Amino acid sequence: MSSFFTNAWRRSMLLLVLPLAMAGAVHADEVTDWHEHMLAALGTAGVSPIVSSREAALVSAAVFDAVNGIERRYAPIHVPAAAPRGASKRAAAVQAAYRILVTRFPAQTAALDVKRAASLAAIEDGESERRGVEWGQTVADAILLWRSTDGFTPPPPLFLGGLEPGQWRPTPPAFLPGAVPQFATMTPWGILSPDQFRPLGPPLMTSEKYFDDFEEVRLKGSLTSASRTADETAACLFWNSASANYLWNRAAIDLGAAQGTDLSENAHLLATLNLAIADGLIACWDAKYEFVFWRPVTAIPLADTDGNPETIADPAWTPLVTTPAFPEYTSGHSSASSAAATVLADYFGDDTPFIVQSPVGVVRFYPSFSTAVDEITEARVFAGIHFRAACEDGAVLGSEVAAFILENSMGRIHGEGE
Repeated sequence: MSSFFTNAWRRSMLLLVLPLAMAGAVHADEVTDWHEHMLAALGTAGVSPIVSSREAALVSAAVFDAVNGIERRYAPIHVPAAAPRGASKRAAAVQAAYRILVTRFPAQTAALDVKRAASLAAIEDGESERRGVEWGQTVADAILLWRSTDGFTPPPPLFLGGLEPGQWRPTPPAFLPGAVPQFATMTPWGILSPDQFRPLGPPLMTSEKYFDDFEEVRLKGSLTSASRTADETAACLFWNSASANYLWNRAAIDLGAAQGTDLSENAHLLATLNLAIADGLIACWDAKYEFVFWRPVTAIPLADTDGNPETIADPAWTPLVTTPAFPEYTSGHSSASSAAATVLADYFGDDTPFIVQSPVGVVRFYPSFSTAVDEITEARVFAGIHFRAACEDGAVLGSEVAAFILENSMGRIHGEGE
């Protein structure tokens, strides 16, 4: 795969300008503004971390195809480049994002109308803006129609797993059925099928690997663990504070601002990022509902049924973080975050220092994207909601998905040069 930014000077300058970007003194454009509005809309609507990946991909795909339909630099995601001559790409980006968001979140129409009016007021008036708005609307409608048959709706019957040893079943405290099982079979955005990169599955419960993973999460992941450090606990809570889409879009926008990326580059970057996250979760959900593996909160109290004489049951064991309502293997956050990190490493270089910021302003610093992925593996284990194999295999899965998208989607029409 090609690296989008390879200039060593730009990387070194990141160290100087990154603090300014993080403090809010950032360069913004209509693409990044409306991705910010998207994150706010997702938060206001209370969209689940998994479903938010589809919503974010809808917005990013529409914005990218709208901008690209005017510039015609790359292969489109879905809508062929057919914008009217002279159309404003800024107006097209605004209208494409606006149209997706008001369609998906009609209760927020009034607030989104105000944001749209402010965005368009900053753009040149006249025929160029009108044509851009018209084109953005056309693209967004085409994206919505395309994805209306992707299998997200109607929802399938409730999924309750099974009661055999190793099988997932609803977990405390709410004992909810498995969430969004349709993601396991939903049409992907860029990969060929949900099972294209399906991993081999969780370790056998009688294996030494399973025992090692079991003991690690039992000791480090309990609510009252004495071996988990304060910073490890903070990392667990941080990575559980928001969806992968929120955390990684926020990081990508800040990194782009620090690098001085322009509107077209931001459209390409954020579309690649959000399609990789969306497909990473589709591939992850394929594995979850294929292997239907139990969570630590079930496995540890029922250890005397797993066939492994070394595991010891602890009926009172409770995880640090409430267990999500879907099967354990593979880890959704590891899959999505590894997909995102792979995209950002391709654009900026893996050794790029960056920060990730939570919705309430908590910030964590990382010297590289791979370092962040490694921390996520530990954070999900030490939170008590995953075995290590699910996180490690999820990270591989997400990286493979992202690599495929980087290689096969939105490629330059005339090669890598401008």
